[in-house]
Amino acid sequence: MLLEICTDNLETSIAAQHAGAARIELCAALIEGGLTPSFSLMQQVTKSVKIPVHVMIRPRGGDFLYSDTEFELMKADILHAKKAGAAGVVFGILRSDGSIDRERCIELVQLASPMDVAFHRAFDMTADPFFAMEEIIEIGCNILLTSGHRQTAEDGLELIRELIKRAGNRIQVMAGSGVNASNAVLLYEAGVRCFHFTARKKVGGGMRYRNEALQRMGSSADYDEYALYVFDGEKVQAVFKALTGS
Repeated sequence: MLLEICTDNLETSIAAQHAGAARIELCAALIEGGLTPSFSLMQQVTKSVKIPVHVMIRPRGGDFLYSDTEFELMKADILHAKKAGAAGVVFGILRSDGSIDRERCIELVQLASPMDVAFHRAFDMTADPFFAMEEIIEIGCNILLTSGHRQTAEDGLELIRELIKRAGNRIQVMAGSGVNASNAVLLYEAGVRCFHFTARKKVGGGMRYRNEALQRMGSSADYDEYALYVFDGEKVQAVFKALTGS
C-alpha cells in the first residue's frame, strides 16, 4: 500500500512526509489540476524530503493537446526536474481524437530516463481506456494515474478494477480524485494499492486589512484571495486507519 500526496509548496511536502506519505507529486496551481512548479521549488523540496518526489510536467491548464512551443517547454521542464534531483516526472499528451500521442510521449520518456514516469489523468480523457493503457505501457511509463474515466475514483471504480486486472504487474495503476477515508476500502477491494490525493484544508490567511471590494485577483469564483490551503494530516491518518483498521 502506497500513499502519494499531491503538494504545491515546501511546507506541505515536509508535512506529507511526516504524515506517512510514500511519495510526493509536486505541482503548482492545484486549483487548475496541477501545473509545472518552479525550478526553485523543485530544488527545495527534493533537498528537504527523503521520499521520492515526482514533478508535474504540464505547461498550462485545459486540455492535453499541446502546441510545438508547449512541447518544447515540457522537454525543458523535464531537464529541470532531473537537475533538481526529482525521482520522477508526471505528464500526458493526447491527440485530438482522444488517443495517446505516442511519438511525443516516447521522446519525453527517453528524455526523463532514468527517472520514473507517471502518465497522469490525461488518460481519463482518452477515447479507449484499455487501448490507451497498453500504449502507455509500451511507451515505457511506470505509473498510471486514473479516476476510471469518471469525475472521481469512486465513480470510476469498476473501470479501475478492470484496468488493474489487465495491467497485472506491468504498470502501477494509481487511483486519484476524491480519494478519502470513506472510499479507500472500496478502492482497495477493487485491487488499488496506490492512492493519490491532496489532503488539504482551507484556513483563513493572516491579513488583518481586507479590501472588501476586491475578493480575488483572478476570474475563478471559487478562489478566495484571503484564504490559504494547508496540509491536513488528519485526512492522511483517516485513510491509513480505514485501510489498516488501526
